[in-house]
Amino acid sequence: MDYTTISAPVQTSFTEKRSEFLGYLTPVTTNDEAVAFINAVKADHRKARHHVYAYILRDQNTTRYSDDGEPQGTAGMPVLEVLQKRGLTDVCIVVVRYFGGILLGGGGLVRAYSHSAAISCDAAQICHMCESVPLTLRMDYGLYGKVTNILPKYGVLEESSDFGTDVLLTLRVRCEVLPALTDELTEVSAGRIAMEKGTPGYADFSTV
Repeated sequence: MDYTTISAPVQTSFTEKRSEFLGYLTPVTTNDEAVAFINAVKADHRKARHHVYAYILRDQNTTRYSDDGEPQGTAGMPVLEVLQKRGLTDVCIVVVRYFGGILLGGGGLVRAYSHSAAISCDAAQICHMCESVPLTLRMDYGLYGKVTNILPKYGVLEESSDFGTDVLLTLRVRCEVLPALTDELTEVSAGRIAMEKGTPGYADFSTV
């Protein structure tokens, strides 16, 4: 099943009525990774009053959040809802608040924590991960033009190419289109393209 996540950690900050909100968003794949990240951020900001967090994992459909001392429902849940509305998974966010001496009120807290989560998501590189298969094609030069005309129709990722005695293309192909692609390649080449499939996994198809 395809999913959306982020490629690398990001950090953001903004100030609301003298309270500073620092957003730390990172990709994670397990509960242990999420907890370790949360603890690391807390360790880096021991003087902060609040370390609000939320994370969503594909593993066992795990969802966790914490208000960390803020009034119930004003921090962790709003941050989690931003991640959910963006359709992100395998991500963890910690929003650190350095209290500035001015109370924001319930509505103000919801807006501030939501904004911190939103600008963190905006700063991240989004990855659309698709279940896919590595596919290596070996062909003579006479078939190369026909193949390059076919490939865009199937939205493949070209990972590498080698032009030696034969043309060698290494592709990444989404599982749902793989049978149709290999059938068409076989037909157009009269079976003269050597195809080798790798182990299925996930790859980022954001650029396709």
